[in-house]
Amino acid sequence: MEGSLLLSIIAWLVVGAIAGWLAGLLVPGDEGYGVIGTIIAGIVGALVGGFLLGLLTNSDWTTGINIETIVAAVVGAVLVVVVWKSLMRRGAAV
Repeated sequence: MEGSLLLSIIAWLVVGAIAGWLAGLLVPGDEGYGVIGTIIAGIVGALVGGFLLGLLTNSDWTTGINIETIVAAVVGAVLVVVVWKSLMRRGAAV
């Protein structure tokens, strides 16, 4: 059980890194967060996307690396990046 959880966490970290990179390509704008910022946004987005996928499909969202989890992670990462950029613009305008 514990080994399975550890593998799921590692899988979501990998998926999150991929999702962050893809989100950086998909979301327009020249504000670069660097490699670390992109990976962090991707990991947070992967968790958000996976959680939302679990809620919408009533399924286990910790299934490892497959197309479903990558799509959920990319959607979550794009949402995180869009919200982050929106908050940063609002903060800069104040």
